[in-house]
Amino acid sequence: MWIKICGMTTPEAVAAALDAGVEAIGFVFADSPRRVSPEQAARLAAPARGKMLCVAVTRHPGQRELDEILEGFRPDVLQTDAGDLAQRRIPESLEQLPVLRDSDVARALPRRLLFEGAVSGTGRLCDWTTAREVARRTQLVLAGGLDPQNVAAAIGTVRPFGVDVSSGVEASRGVKDPAAIARFVAAARAAERTFEESRL
Repeated sequence: MWIKICGMTTPEAVAAALDAGVEAIGFVFADSPRRVSPEQAARLAAPARGKMLCVAVTRHPGQRELDEILEGFRPDVLQTDAGDLAQRRIPESLEQLPVLRDSDVARALPRRLLFEGAVSGTGRLCDWTTAREVARRTQLVLAGGLDPQNVAAAIGTVRPFGVDVSSGVEASRGVKDPAAIARFVAAARAAERTFEESRL
């Protein structure tokens, strides 16, 4: 199970993600209480470099803004709405994680995508039925409204390649709770094991 903790704003959150052994952490550069500057993101990400993927999370960035993020932060992965990717100059070497939403599932899907509801960062569940259909066709990372209490059900229903959480592991708006991160990851790993055992 590929797990991403999104919306890093504190060193404690990064440390908790490292301790939990997740695959990726996200830094938000769109309008959000979790928004950081490229310089802040670079400082926060420093302990995680080479140990997990550091993801730049944007939505409809202008070219100048995107260039500043790439230069100042140097992400491993760029996450933004699928429609943004075709409209911006992006280095070919930079891995991309296109975001698709409930309303814009295309027939031609990328190799891997992040699927969530209409608006990012609201803590609202996306359509798990549609997500499950998409997950049969590509590597789907499920996002939107996940938390330690519902991630097992989400994995059991959607059977995604991965899961992504932000507000569901926060102590207060924009500030992650290290204990909630640990609980989320433990629940997701346990659900993955249960699914794998059921296939034996």
